[in-house]
Amino acid sequence: MTLLMKPLDERCVAYERMADALEHLGETWRDWPDLRTCADAVGLSASHFQREFTRWAGISPKQYQATLAHAEAGDLLRQGASVLDTTFETGMSSPSRLHDLFIAHEALSPGEAKAGGEGARLTIGKAGTPFGTGVFLISPRGLCGLGFADDGAVAKTGFVHPGYNEDRVFEDMMQRYAQADFTRDDAEAKRWAEKIFGDGGEVPLAMYGTPFRRQVWRALLEIPVGETWTYGRVATLAGNAKAARAAGTAIGANTIAWLIPCHRALASDGRLHNYHWGTARKRAMLTYEKVHTAAE
Repeated sequence: MTLLMKPLDERCVAYERMADALEHLGETWRDWPDLRTCADAVGLSASHFQREFTRWAGISPKQYQATLAHAEAGDLLRQGASVLDTTFETGMSSPSRLHDLFIAHEALSPGEAKAGGEGARLTIGKAGTPFGTGVFLISPRGLCGLGFADDGAVAKTGFVHPGYNEDRVFEDMMQRYAQADFTRDDAEAKRWAEKIFGDGGEVPLAMYGTPFRRQVWRALLEIPVGETWTYGRVATLAGNAKAARAAGTAIGANTIAWLIPCHRALASDGRLHNYHWGTARKRAMLTYEKVHTAAE
């Protein structure tokens, strides 16, 4: 009996230490204490603290500090603070460190994020995919948008919603970074399409969103291929079980369809409604995944 209870006992003990650690990091992150200082605060060696915190939280203590700093910096910038003021409010040694922090978490630099993408140079183009024409939005740091359009001739039949025609989708994707500079390059889009839907390969993603939205998008990545979850379950994994409606909004705002699998999220009634790129496409994606999962 003692042996069976030991893992749970260890988790209980770890929780007490981790609760203390989270409180300590929450109070001191602006000073960016090193690993040993954080470990001393909870009575552990540096290596033990690093291992236990990472296992319990899913990220390292340093990554957790960066997450706190990033959220605070984003709030300050949206409230109108300058990049320099934000740098010192978040305990950064220089604006370049703040810049690096944003590059690690988002598609845009702090100044670009504050200005709706102003100064950012993005590439946009179209290419064929298994789910119709894909519209790809690409930054120097990775893919920051993927949407889907329907052939104009098909749209005229009435079987496909005309809101998903190519011009509308290009406009939709570009409005997400309204002040950015765009270059049209269908050849580059095709290269990304082949990487995503063809032979495969690493696909770096670069996204911008509020901390809660990024948490929801991360939660979507946890849904296994061939399965669906409700908005409520996604909200719970994102850290707020009562925020199903807000999670639904965040899911709808996902900028990278298919790779961030918002098509696997359903409302509580299980219906396939409210998919940004059309319910027919959502059904096709889910069917495609189920067939390929069954074949493996």
